[in-house]
Amino acid sequence: MAGDGGPVTLRGIAEHLGLHVSTVSRVLNGPSGERGRAASGETARRIRELAEELGYRPNPHATSLRTRRSNLIGVLFPRLSEIVVATIYEGVEEEATRRGLSTFVTNTHDDPATQRGRIGMVLGRRVDGLIIGDAHLDGAALTGPALEGTPFVLVNRRTDAGHPAVTCDDRLGGRLVAEHFLSLGHRQVAVVAGEPFASTGTDRTAGFTDRYREAGLPLPVHRVRHCRFDTSGGHEAAAELLSGPDRPTAVFAVNDLAAIGTMGAARDLGLRLGEDLALAGFNDTPLAAELPVPLTSVRSPMAEQGRRAVELLLRGIAGEPVVSQTLTPRLMVRASSGTPVGARLR
Repeated sequence: MAGDGGPVTLRGIAEHLGLHVSTVSRVLNGPSGERGRAASGETARRIRELAEELGYRPNPHATSLRTRRSNLIGVLFPRLSEIVVATIYEGVEEEATRRGLSTFVTNTHDDPATQRGRIGMVLGRRVDGLIIGDAHLDGAALTGPALEGTPFVLVNRRTDAGHPAVTCDDRLGGRLVAEHFLSLGHRQVAVVAGEPFASTGTDRTAGFTDRYREAGLPLPVHRVRHCRFDTSGGHEAAAELLSGPDRPTAVFAVNDLAAIGTMGAARDLGLRLGEDLALAGFNDTPLAAELPVPLTSVRSPMAEQGRRAVELLLRGIAGEPVVSQTLTPRLMVRASSGTPVGARLR
């Protein structure tokens, strides 16, 4: 099958079993939906058993030449060091691997110029398509000729241009926090709103403020503070919100890192979480439930977003219709949001 310890080949397996090489190729390397139809069950079993016994491994370069596909997906994220991004990428990689694909990932630091450069670099790797997790609302980095003819899907964020995307229902998540705060009696509330160019912060903020507006309690402009999506950004924004004479009794931070920064600002001001200040975050990262005061947070299906993005991208690569998907969040109530306002006065 292979001389002098060389690699096991399809032709060698075919000759050993007395089969045509194309039959062996379809069973071992064909598209997953066609492998079961490539040969009878008994023949397919014999092919797979012999291939496993001999240690056969597909040649990705040969497969690429036959299919004109690289079986490589490019992935762009702001920073893989962020736990939300890393969890989404785990879902991407898991599903890609399950489907026999490889991923090539790069960081863009949420900078539009870097985004454009990295898109060009990734496309130079001859990827079959892109999963883009760093989109800005205006979609500026996604315009121009570079992406023409290359399927791509957004994950975690959407654009105003309506590119196909897999996201959490961020508006609903913000609304769930507002419902919770309203049920506790909070009328003076504020939002640590994240970056204004990202749909995650914008949509979560909108869901929250819309519900308060419906309740006849519209938030004044100064109660919504934009900031970086990290602990220091959350700390700075919260310090400004909590230092004034009309301090809010509850704060919604649009991600857990900003919420942790808000905790630090509250500590510095001598405020007790769940007593002097109610606080909620978003994403329900593993750290949220383990903090000294466990954090109320909206649970976003992060890894599932990654898996769904791969599924959606493969539909696009196959020329099938691609429709955006929105996944449902859940509110995880913990000690940081405290008890009803009236109960604290008894």
